[in-house]
Amino acid sequence: MQPLRISNPVADGYFADPFVLRADDAWYAYGTGRDDGGPDRAPGFAFEVRRSEDFVTWHAVGHALRTPDLPPPADGAAHRTWWAPEVHAWDGRLYLYYSTGIEDRDHQIRVATAEAPEGPFEDLGVVLTPHERFAIDPHPFVDDDGSAYLFYARDLLDGDRVGTSIAADRLVTPAELAGLGVPVLPPSADWQLYQRGRRMYGSVHDWHTLEGPFVRKRHGRYWLLYSGGAWTGDTYAVSWAVADRPLGPWVHAGPDVPALLRTVSGLVGPGHCSVVEGPDGGDWLAYHAWDPGLTARRMCLDRIEWSPDGPSTPGPTTLPQLVADPRA
Repeated sequence: MQPLRISNPVADGYFADPFVLRADDAWYAYGTGRDDGGPDRAPGFAFEVRRSEDFVTWHAVGHALRTPDLPPPADGAAHRTWWAPEVHAWDGRLYLYYSTGIEDRDHQIRVATAEAPEGPFEDLGVVLTPHERFAIDPHPFVDDDGSAYLFYARDLLDGDRVGTSIAADRLVTPAELAGLGVPVLPPSADWQLYQRGRRMYGSVHDWHTLEGPFVRKRHGRYWLLYSGGAWTGDTYAVSWAVADRPLGPWVHAGPDVPALLRTVSGLVGPGHCSVVEGPDGGDWLAYHAWDPGLTARRMCLDRIEWSPDGPSTPGPTTLPQLVADPRA
């Protein structure tokens, strides 16, 4: 047999915000589809699911979420969008966290459940973030002692850089937050600028954005991966922060530390990553990146290594990578 190799992007088609779950001797990828953010979405379902038995070839197996029947926009002029699914297992069931709102407004985080990775996941009728004006990109994290947290992105109108920042809250149960909304990480650098002169909440701001949080515990510390900047172009990138406790205080990577993922030839604006164990037992980054023509955000995979000084990756890569040698 030939060694297994993978090349980015690993699959064709629009597949943003990829989260990959290892389950049942296979891998399941969940992503935001082009139609999940537009008016042409097939009614009743959201979030394409792709399955792989070797981490190399990915096949579409349907859609994860049976979308709940929520009220339409009051003005009747906009449409509902569905963003950034992430799945976690608790007590023999799977829970899918996601956000939904009216286009890019009023997003709130909800949760759905299923018994199998393919779903369909049924919404539990719970808004986890009713206290937030805008909340997206939920990421559940369970610590070694069993304590659970939900990291997410929210809009704040104070601080040195107004915009979208990272927050966290305790998960009391898989479908209930403590209601703390603890600040975790605000924008801190010019590269995180989303748009100058953006009109938001009745005012005009130079809007900065941090989003797509994902946490791993390595070397006795907590590492938070996040995306920053404008997801629409080549300035979008991934960096990290570190803390000694899940709720912080969190410290950004130093100003001289290069971005973990940034635009390279052929892969534009890499971002919104998750981490999953690969066939070799090592950690891999799943993330999306635009094609050069900015027609689709496509799923990519690259290795990630951890050291006491922080995470590192060869990505974004476009050349073939060895995944696992079946002869080993």
